[in-house]
Amino acid sequence: MANNSSALEPITLSIEGMTCSSCVASIERALNSISGVSATVNFATETAHAMVPAEMKSKALIAAIKSAGYTAHEISSAGQVALHIKKSAWALFLSLIFTAPVLAISMNMKWHHSIDTWILGQLDNLNIAHPLYSASSWLVIGLSAPVVLIIALPIHRAAIRNIAHPTMDTLITLGSLTAFGWSIYANATGTGDVYAEVSATVVTFVIAGRFLESRAKRRASSALSTLLALGTKEVSVLRNGETVLIPIDHLEVGDEFIAKPGERIATDGIVISGESAVDNSMLTGESMPIDVTIGSLVIGSSLNRNGRLVIRATRIGSDTELARITSMVISAQGTKAPVQRLADRIAAIFVPIVTLLAIGTFFAWKYTDHSLTLSISSAIAVLVIACPCALGLATPVALLVASGRGAQRGIVIRQPRVLELARKVDTIILDKTGTLTDGTMSLQKATVVLDAGAALGEKYVDILREATIFSSALSIESQTDHPVASAIAGFISDQGIKATTVTEFSVTPGSGAAGRVNLGIISPVVLVGSPLAVAHSSTPFHPHISAAISSAQNNGHSVAVLAWDGVALAVFAVGDRIKEDAEQTIREFKENGIDPWLVSGDSVEVCLAVAQHVGIAVDHVVAGALPQNKVDHVKLLQGQGHKVLMVGDGINDAAGLATADLSIAMGTGTDTAIATADITLMKPNLHGVIDALSLSTKTLRVIRGNLTWAFAYNVVGIPIAALGLMSPMYAAGAMALSSLFVVTNSLRIK
Repeated sequence: MANNSSALEPITLSIEGMTCSSCVASIERALNSISGVSATVNFATETAHAMVPAEMKSKALIAAIKSAGYTAHEISSAGQVALHIKKSAWALFLSLIFTAPVLAISMNMKWHHSIDTWILGQLDNLNIAHPLYSASSWLVIGLSAPVVLIIALPIHRAAIRNIAHPTMDTLITLGSLTAFGWSIYANATGTGDVYAEVSATVVTFVIAGRFLESRAKRRASSALSTLLALGTKEVSVLRNGETVLIPIDHLEVGDEFIAKPGERIATDGIVISGESAVDNSMLTGESMPIDVTIGSLVIGSSLNRNGRLVIRATRIGSDTELARITSMVISAQGTKAPVQRLADRIAAIFVPIVTLLAIGTFFAWKYTDHSLTLSISSAIAVLVIACPCALGLATPVALLVASGRGAQRGIVIRQPRVLELARKVDTIILDKTGTLTDGTMSLQKATVVLDAGAALGEKYVDILREATIFSSALSIESQTDHPVASAIAGFISDQGIKATTVTEFSVTPGSGAAGRVNLGIISPVVLVGSPLAVAHSSTPFHPHISAAISSAQNNGHSVAVLAWDGVALAVFAVGDRIKEDAEQTIREFKENGIDPWLVSGDSVEVCLAVAQHVGIAVDHVVAGALPQNKVDHVKLLQGQGHKVLMVGDGINDAAGLATADLSIAMGTGTDTAIATADITLMKPNLHGVIDALSLSTKTLRVIRGNLTWAFAYNVVGIPIAALGLMSPMYAAGAMALSSLFVVTNSLRIK
């Protein structure tokens, strides 16, 4: 059945019973055999992430997993990172109780003789025949039996279930049962050494390794666990003038709810009453709280610091910012990086090859005139030392740590393939608005030329002050919602200056606004508009006014001129403010060998001014670029052999983001850009691009280190065991430590 990707929905399942990457291969094979399903399994998080047709239910996936010999169930996002340590802790405790005396007896020959003497003496006193070759060995076998036959039963069951597709459990089962069975035979016939302690120790080491591995994996997922735990369970809602406490699931868009000081904000919304400082650090990585007041947008799960807020809910449930971050992180963890696929292919054939090597080892020793005991011991060591777990864990655990840590720092990695691309990037294309700049208009400079007021005459002398001029500008600009007017009015209001009465107000689109402003003894006609419009209705500009206009235009700013009764007195330069960290970030790009380009739909003057300010070369500026032009420029650079990273935030950037080798969207941008990009930065800082690249390259370095260790360990360890240079007991310890090393090494990313 063919399915359009747009008709697919994600399902995440928790899986129990996986022990190595061979298990991953078995489950993926079962899930992907279902028509229309595309699934990947993550060994580190013990989950399956599947894209399924909209009409398909999770029951079909659970049934397929069960048929492969494992159990699965649907989970909430918080349950996804639970790693079931309790059962393995009990299994380890019971194993140690039995294995400790087994090792003590086996490694102390005096105890052996003392136990033999005492037991045989008791049998003689009772006149009981005793065809026992070694009473102490039977005691060791008896103490080993609960470990090998009962505590290890889940391992044996998994091995039997996967007999057609051998896994790590197959090796453990073959090694432990062979050693245990041989011990019974050898002690009953007196034909060789007893290896019962090896069988018990192997199982105990395996259980200990998996217990420690689970604890380490929980640490690896702790960042994401913290993020998932941010959501509130209840919310205080205003209903008919009263405060009602309801479950968060009952909250609806449009509801007005209360966030008290010290509480987490229940969901995304807009402040309709109150003022406070809000801490978004767990969501955006931004350490400084931000001030919010009426009209401010707030993010669900952010911490309300010090004021009572009344908020109107704008997004709930899976539509919230926290849910969006969580969904992207979970999706990324369920996707495999290309570097992992090679390890998976090797792990899939690893166990059968090791099994054949163990059989070959046995026959090689046996038929070169060596003892049966040595032959079996070497074969068991080969089975036990082999560790496909390290191969299976090398990549997913590192990704788990990286994605969780990134989410804490406001970096959401959506595609694991970026890890391998990040280190190859040599060119970066930056959009201007919202990327290099804040994306909001603000007053950049206000120039008041009091000398120009001489042309107004003596009657204006007493009121010709900068504060009065600003007040007249505020009075006019506060009457209109034009972005330039709003920027001017906002700046003047912040200075504590008040507006006065305006009469005869009028607006001319594209030119400006005018009105008669009451300034006390005089009510001049005040015009605030474009230089051209004001020049048409005023006396010639004072030289300082003309200079201020030229300077603002050269910097790519929008210019508004204020005139009283036909005399220009002030110039306001309004522009999109360049981000504070833009210049430093561009410098770091260059230091890291990444060539920056500015490709924007804005005018040439504006683009050149911004490029000059942040340090981008003039010949690396493309202005007036439409969405298709951005795509074409990405392809042009790629055609020249460059690996291109594009950073943007708008709908017009989406096509370019999709075309680039690697793409990063600013989280303050449009949903279209965010959905297209490989990485999303939840904080507005441009330096987050450097942080994201650093996190990606560090994660890849750890993955490569893990894989190198996993391959080297097996390449060196298996021959040592086959040559009879390592006992099965030491092989079991080495195998457990191998997996633990990979998981612990991945934690360095934190």
